[in-house]
Amino acid sequence: MIFEVREYVAVPGRLGAVVELFTSATVPLLAKHGMELVSAGRTLIGEHSWGELVYTLRFADLADLERRWGALLADPEWGAALAAAEADGPLFQTMRRRVLDAAPVTA
Repeated sequence: MIFEVREYVAVPGRLGAVVELFTSATVPLLAKHGMELVSAGRTLIGEHSWGELVYTLRFADLADLERRWGALLADPEWGAALAAAEADGPLFQTMRRRVLDAAPVTA
């Protein structure tokens, strides 16, 4: 099992639109493509606490991650939702992702 952490820093003033895209389109599309959302929230303390959405997904392995993201990104619903959300300009200043293994940490 692996976890993917995705961090989206909004263009100043656009966090509301990022959250709206996430709740109205991203979450339903994640479910449609069998992607397990483990957690989601906004950064409260730390770098980018003014405008960052962070969420974590769980996958069986890297092949599962790649297959499911490939299907979601190719879904016409995603392209339409992103285009509509960005009609007034870009939403994202930066995006960072990390993939973590679920193996216990031992000394």
